[in-house]
Amino acid sequence: MILQESGENYLETILMLQQQNGSVRSIDIATHMNFTKASVSRAMSILKRENYILMEADGNIILTETGLAKANAVLERHLLLTRFLRENLGVSEETAEKDACRIEHVISPETFTGIKKLIKNS
Repeated sequence: MILQESGENYLETILMLQQQNGSVRSIDIATHMNFTKASVSRAMSILKRENYILMEADGNIILTETGLAKANAVLERHLLLTRFLRENLGVSEETAEKDACRIEHVISPETFTGIKKLIKNS
């Protein structure tokens, strides 16, 4: 299944929160993304159904192998694009973050690979 932009954002958020806090619950995601608990709950149900996450009995959310791979890919695109926009185009940190968040979902693998090569060579 092709994951929608919102699903990718949720996976990226779960990964970042996991790295920061060690564990993640729906309320953490809702707070971080400024979404309602109901919206997060619906999204978690979809991500669970599609085998991107597991929900433990105590409410902790765990990325599956598939979910972790997808979350890492999205986070890598986000970080690299943010850096590219700041360092190569002189865009402010705030604008680079916002734009990278939008671009990361639509950029082609070919273009991303090109940007990656450019940054590694600079």
